[in-house]
Amino acid sequence: MPDLADFHQPITDLFPQPKSASDWDQYRLKKSQVEFFHENGYLADIKLLNEAQIEALMKALDEVMDPQHPLHHLFHEFHSNESGDPNKVLFHSLGHWRIADAFHDVIWNPAFRMAASQLLGDRPVRFWHDQLFCKPAHHGGNVAWHQDYSYWTRTVAMQHLTCWCGLDDATEENGCLHYVPGSHRWGLLEKPDLAGEMDGLMAMMTEEQKADFKPVAIPLKAGHAAFHHPLLVHGSFANYSDRSRKAFVLNVFADGTVSDTNEPLLSGVPIIPKGEKMEGKFFPLIFDRELKN
Repeated sequence: MPDLADFHQPITDLFPQPKSASDWDQYRLKKSQVEFFHENGYLADIKLLNEAQIEALMKALDEVMDPQHPLHHLFHEFHSNESGDPNKVLFHSLGHWRIADAFHDVIWNPAFRMAASQLLGDRPVRFWHDQLFCKPAHHGGNVAWHQDYSYWTRTVAMQHLTCWCGLDDATEENGCLHYVPGSHRWGLLEKPDLAGEMDGLMAMMTEEQKADFKPVAIPLKAGHAAFHHPLLVHGSFANYSDRSRKAFVLNVFADGTVSDTNEPLLSGVPIIPKGEKMEGKFFPLIFDRELKN
């Protein structure tokens, strides 16, 4: 069974690819949407998936969550419950794009790629890594308030972007995302324990930031996504509802980002020396102007 990271193009027909530059126009964000992103630090309710694509990804999710999967060793991280508390279960993994066809190909979803490039300033885009965040019904754990880039300072410059997409409907009852609009202008804060106490970040904030801390809920239908800035403060509350909340995350950066460490950037990934460009097998170029023609 192959490591799908060796394939830098779609390997199934799940996400049909545009054949010409004009074919990309249907995926282009409006100017007002891009402006909203830069003002608030996020853009929500972007449809990325149809029912067939959701079904394929759900099937793949059930397979990769099995710790006995024959390609389990390809995960960069795998936490059946990152919280460690059986009453607050948070499944979290990185690297499933290497294992499942559907999660590999969702990276080449044209709707995702076009939006990512626009929100990064119409720049070429490279894949950083993927994540799964799954909260079971009744005892699903929280994701503490945090900024993504606080975990990513091993890469510079800060020109990253996160896309969160639900496979279940995400509601306030089952633990949807919450964003703090405008917090992407606060600068870099210390990083908390991702599955720790919800409010751990508060101790690292100034009084002014605490006064401006006004989270908004981001409910999303399955197949719809939210994009956010790497410094936007966000998190999600526990799930005590009767419905699960399953989601995947795609993290990217603008082409030209470099390594800022001589340590491995991800578990199982060969070292890219400090100052050298992030590229190669694990960081494929997924969008460029040339790819649209």
